[in-house]
Amino acid sequence: MRNKKIIRYQIFDDDRAGGILLMIAAALAMIVANSPLALYYNMLIDTPVEIRVGTFEISKPLLLWINDGLMAVFFLAIGLELKREVLEGELSNPKKVILPLAGALGGMIVPALIYIIFNYKDPVAMNGWAIPTATDIAFALGILMLLGKRVPVGLKVFLASLAIFDDIGAIVIIAIFYTSELSTSALSVSLAMILLLYLLNKKGATEITTYGFIGLILWVAVLKSGVHATLAGVILAFFIPYKSTHQEEKGRSPLKELERDLDKSVTYVILPLFAFTNASVILSNISFEALMHPIPLGIGLGLFIGKQFGIFTFCWLSVKLGIAKLPQGMNWQLLYGVSLLAGIGFTMSLFIASLSFEKSGINLLFDERLGILVGSILSGVSGYFVLKFALYKNQKQL
Repeated sequence: MRNKKIIRYQIFDDDRAGGILLMIAAALAMIVANSPLALYYNMLIDTPVEIRVGTFEISKPLLLWINDGLMAVFFLAIGLELKREVLEGELSNPKKVILPLAGALGGMIVPALIYIIFNYKDPVAMNGWAIPTATDIAFALGILMLLGKRVPVGLKVFLASLAIFDDIGAIVIIAIFYTSELSTSALSVSLAMILLLYLLNKKGATEITTYGFIGLILWVAVLKSGVHATLAGVILAFFIPYKSTHQEEKGRSPLKELERDLDKSVTYVILPLFAFTNASVILSNISFEALMHPIPLGIGLGLFIGKQFGIFTFCWLSVKLGIAKLPQGMNWQLLYGVSLLAGIGFTMSLFIASLSFEKSGINLLFDERLGILVGSILSGVSGYFVLKFALYKNQKQL
């Protein structure tokens, strides 16, 4: 019995587990959506869920509670990781920041341009220009981990740093381009909650429950303000204290504690649940004509071609210009393989896609999901084999 428990814990501590679980959730969504259970699947995600206090109410289908609510927790985890990396991690060293920053910029600019080339004539389709700019770090790192211990540490750090900058870019894009009509009163409440979080942080408060309660009010206010509710998670993360200033709590890091507490919930519950409710594609509708539609074509090529070209080219230029250098144990072949892996958009691409077309009045969900799945699969498979060959070649030369 004890050995079984040890094996179970080792599985959940494996870096590959999150990516594998996401794949299973996405596959399960497609299986269910193409089976007689599709009716019940749609009924489930469309189930209205309502919270009412007096005249105040929040009423949304279950799908949007996941996309707006649970994904806010995901963004909180991202925000905590960003803050920690800036204060003590890879992003605290300016010399190590330039290469992944350059790669992330290229990996956002080029895919967006490819999508725009195919869709600039359609104003509604243009709402989705940011879909291929995202990288799914859980999937990408999961596939990288499948290659085992031969993967240099520098390669893992580069991919993680690239994904962090990619997340920053996604947060900025969502804040600027996917904000609807603003409510002045809700924004005022949001600002009041931010001020309260600032004062708590300034006074050295370390009780996570207090921050969480204020963060919940902030989430509701941001939700009602017209700004996307997930940004409340990032804002809250910014005010979580990195270190306790109290003598009796010396050495304690509330930020690291919360990050650790959220890790498994985000990896094994929130992201798989998001994938299951957002990744369904009706396979009977797939045809060459559907693949050639400007929306899936722009997304698929943006992820598969745009990501690898943008990341590799911008990194190559930064090295040749002398403003950055390749990490130890990394060469151009390995960089190209990682550039391919970064074309796995999946979770974040699906999320941006839901923001792009949810209020358009036109059902473009099939188009966007098809492009995301095809582009991500091509990027993941080709990236895996390029890296496998490059690592085998390196091992042979040693």
